[in-house]
Amino acid sequence: MKWTNQAELIKQLTDRQLVNQVYLTQLIILILTIGGSFFLFDSLEEVADLFRWNTQQVIFYGISAGVVVLIIDIILMVLLPARFYDDGGINKRVFRSISVLEIFVIALLVAFAEELLFRGVIHTHFGYIIASVLFALMHVRYLTKPVLFVSVLFISFYFGWMYEITHLLWVTIIAHFMVDFVLGVMIRFNVMR
Repeated sequence: MKWTNQAELIKQLTDRQLVNQVYLTQLIILILTIGGSFFLFDSLEEVADLFRWNTQQVIFYGISAGVVVLIIDIILMVLLPARFYDDGGINKRVFRSISVLEIFVIALLVAFAEELLFRGVIHTHFGYIIASVLFALMHVRYLTKPVLFVSVLFISFYFGWMYEITHLLWVTIIAHFMVDFVLGVMIRFNVMR
């Protein structure tokens, strides 16, 4: 499918249909993750080990990573022309049409599903670099937007590094959730362009 065909298809969707596509995509990611886990993990204990909790590390690494990414993103959004952050209007259409509660739910679902797949399964079994690059490539609509692509690549490697240091999936889930939730709320209330 050509990029223009994809953009045209997205334009034909209502905002609600676009939001539903987000839910569907995350469901597919969760199904792939569960399926891959059956083949890649030796036991349920190994999977459960991904979800260990360490409050000190979650605060120090997870929350601080989320704050760092948010600060950098906000600075870049202020300094760079709006066209550099334009994803074709998809994020605006998704977040401006839903409540803060639904932004919370979507941000939590996206953070959980994507971090479980990319850090929990792919990073754990295939390594830091492969997981980080695949995470960035999954955001295919950013491939033609250099600032957005470099940004998501940086975030992917940064969150992967946090996972590499801590081996705690909650660290990356919380950091990812913070970024998506805060930026989603900012879009919802038109805080940034």
